[in-house]
Amino acid sequence: MIELLTIAEMAEADRLTIASGVAGIKLMENAGRAVADAVVRQCPRNGSTVGVVAGPGNNGGDGFIAAQVLAERGLSVRVLLFGERGRLKGDTAEAARRWQGQTVAATPDALDGCGLIVDALFGAGLDRPIEGAAAAMIVAMNESGVPIIAADLPSGINGTSGAVMGAAVMATETVTFFRRKPGHLLLPGRLHCGNVHVVDIGIPASVLDRIRPRISVNCPQLWAGQFKIPSIDGHKYSRGHAVVVSGGIASTGAARLAARAALRAGAGLVTLASPREALAVNAAASTAVMVRPVDGVGELAALLADRRLNAIVLGPGGGVGPAMQEMVQAALSGERGVVLDADALTSFAPAPETLFDAIRGKLSVNASHVSHETVLTPHEREFSYLFRQLSEHIDFTSKYDHALAAAAVSGATVLLKGPDTVVASPDGRAAIAENAPPCLATAGSGDVLAGLVGGLLAQGMPAFEAACAAVWLHGEMGNEAGPGLIAEDLAEVLPQIYRRLFADLRRSGRSGAAHMHPSVP
Repeated sequence: MIELLTIAEMAEADRLTIASGVAGIKLMENAGRAVADAVVRQCPRNGSTVGVVAGPGNNGGDGFIAAQVLAERGLSVRVLLFGERGRLKGDTAEAARRWQGQTVAATPDALDGCGLIVDALFGAGLDRPIEGAAAAMIVAMNESGVPIIAADLPSGINGTSGAVMGAAVMATETVTFFRRKPGHLLLPGRLHCGNVHVVDIGIPASVLDRIRPRISVNCPQLWAGQFKIPSIDGHKYSRGHAVVVSGGIASTGAARLAARAALRAGAGLVTLASPREALAVNAAASTAVMVRPVDGVGELAALLADRRLNAIVLGPGGGVGPAMQEMVQAALSGERGVVLDADALTSFAPAPETLFDAIRGKLSVNASHVSHETVLTPHEREFSYLFRQLSEHIDFTSKYDHALAAAAVSGATVLLKGPDTVVASPDGRAAIAENAPPCLATAGSGDVLAGLVGGLLAQGMPAFEAACAAVWLHGEMGNEAGPGLIAEDLAEVLPQIYRRLFADLRRSGRSGAAHMHPSVP
């Protein structure tokens, strides 16, 4: 279940299911029962009351059903209704009719004596900021000090963007239905969800063929079919040759981190293209990574004339300015995968269209070679520099909207970094990461990530899948190295990650097709 559904897509899943003959109240019954099960797992204190804070919409209906199920199981339950019972409609009104227990107005004081709270105030469909009495209720829930089980999504979190809509519940656990929403993974929404459980409420997976979701959780199932497991009859020349361009003598470390990561990722050979002033430093600090003297765009172009060099990483510690622009243009002029990171991106901030034109030109020439695509790896600040016109002229609702628009404008796969890294393809696909630990926020970590992408491109992975796989591997490497890691540690733990991944992929037959569809036919 790796698909992520926007608010509109989830509404369509409900509509298609109901149109097929499943009653809406049946879906609500299943959802409410799942929430009640989560409450029971939390084991409320003996004698304490479960407070169910119910809103006027379908989320509130889930709450009424949960309250009735819990009461039937012998728990003390109080429903705190936000709004007037007489104004409830449809399935929510029917769910409220079935509830025979105590109902009071949803006020902060009504939470007194509750040992656990069910948040069924507003679901993922919230489309306006919360304020006034509703905001005060959320503040009181958060300040209660008791566990909170959220139905679908913590109230106040936008299901599509993960944004806090004025105020938001901090849940201990969230029970969501059929598929997660982007807001469960994107920050700050993820911080409000606690543990998230996805439950089946009777929506058939076949509706995904009609909905054609374009956003996914970034996990091996998404890219396993394109991942290259070394074969027994393979050799280093069949696994690609990546080039990483180094900066001057005072800034060589970033390129070496990227080069070592590219080699660990599985590229058969990796060459560090080094200015002569830094040649001794780079050569002394490199072993399996080869080092070649390369000064300026002319010598880089001469090196890249060898078509066996099929992937290149530029930017880590490379310096900002016209010289970097020229080297990027040279890299984009041939048949190879290109990863542009850090200084390679910042160098084009004054004239981003120059970069985008070169990427689109490369794409048109190499349209049939997916491993000759371009990947951009900005963090938020670099993104704002390079794509400032997007932010000025388009009202985005989510991080993946930003990344998708940037991919469409640039013609490149965009890897927008952060704790909720988004990878977006020009064809409309996007993936959101959820496995990155906080300890990855350290100097040089992004250089390692750029190298991973380059190493996977060298092996022939398409750009979107290579970027997604690199992001996932990067997160797993951070988890493996653990607290206190520094960037040098990351590549050294990749063999352990690969050992487990290869075993899993072999057991599964390397299958894992998801319901991911380009947005354009």
